Parts: sequence; structure tokens; C-alpha cells
Amino acid sequence: MILAENEIYKVCDLLKSSLPKGGTIILQGDLASGKTTLVKSFAKSFGITEAVTSPTFSLQQCYGDMLFHYDIYNHGVEHFISLGMLEELEREGYHLVEWGDETLMALLKRVQMPVVRVKIEKYERDRRSYEVSDA
Repeated sequence: MILAENEIYKVCDLLKSSLPKGGTIILQGDLASGKTTLVKSFAKSFGITEAVTSPTFSLQQCYGDMLFHYDIYNHGVEHFISLGMLEELEREGYHLVEWGDETLMALLKRVQMPVVRVKIEKYERDRRSYEVSDA
């Protein structure tokens, strides 16, 4: 679906209905495609008012007790796994992972964890394409 930035709530609603009890959301897209923007909107949909920033260097940010945000761009999936971060994905809540790849999705599916993939592509100046699918 192609949406303007003020319609991003539609993707958030779709994600919540796809994972009503929580799970992992793999965010894929080029640099500046809108991955962190989607996380900000997702947090806002839960009433979270604190600033949402990409955890590029810290690897993980927690917002409240049900929303977890990861960015594995600088570290890669292997480093993420070696730090024991897969155990974090077992916590109750929503886990949004920027730069997750096929390796991570296959691993999560193998252990039967709920996971959805969102591919984001900048379409026009203030519009983006969102493709939501089972990983």
C-alpha cells in the first residue's frame, strides 16, 4: 500500500491486527526509507509520548514495558545473536527490528515465534510504499 505520512497509522493498525498478542516486526528498507518513522508512529498508537530514536549505536531501546526497538545495521544479525538478544525477542510485547534479514526471520520461524515483515520504500516526497507480509 502507498500511504502519505499522515496515514501511517493504517500500517500500525494492520500490524496490531496481524500480531494481536505481540511478536517481532522485521523492518526492511533503504537508509532513510522510514523505518524509524514507522516505529515512532507505532509507539504513538500505544500512547507512548517519550521521544523515539533509532538505537543504531545502543542496539536496543525500550518504550514502556511492551515496546522494544532494535537496530542491527551496525552490528549485524550474528552479533545480535552472539549477545543473546534473541532471548529479548521472547519477552511479551512488540519487538520492532530495523535491518532484520532472512537469517533472523528463518530463525524466529524455526522456534515458532510470531513474526511479520514490513518492506518500506520511499515512493515520493511524503509518501511511502509499505508491504506487510508473513516472514
